[in-house]
Amino acid sequence: MTKKYTARCACGAVTFEFDTDPDFIAVCHCLDCKKASGAEAATWFGVPEDDFTLLSGAPKTFHSIADSGKGLDRNFCTECGARLYTSNLESFPGLVFVQLGSLDHPEMITPRLEMFIKRRAAWAKPLDMPQFEEMPS
Repeated sequence: MTKKYTARCACGAVTFEFDTDPDFIAVCHCLDCKKASGAEAATWFGVPEDDFTLLSGAPKTFHSIADSGKGLDRNFCTECGARLYTSNLESFPGLVFVQLGSLDHPEMITPRLEMFIKRRAAWAKPLDMPQFEEMPS
């Protein structure tokens, strides 16, 4: 049975799904998110690992060290290069962080906070939501 949320890369080679309604949904302006997304910010949210199901494809993993000094694995499609989710986060064990743009229906999820605003580009306007200079505690 299909779960509530379905997602895929741009070419459709990698697909995954989950049921959890996320509660930590962030627009992040940290340098790591900017480099990984190629954009001014990245929007992502946490899903419990035990609810996350990879249905098809074999994403490539790129291990990185965040500003915190902790490791994480970015997962992307080897065919189209789309970044899909982050796993094995030392700072957040048991969670997978999904890129909002990978969802088949991203309109189902609304960001709840903006973080690392100290790195937000001067031309980017603040969103009407809680603002955090760094990672909220």
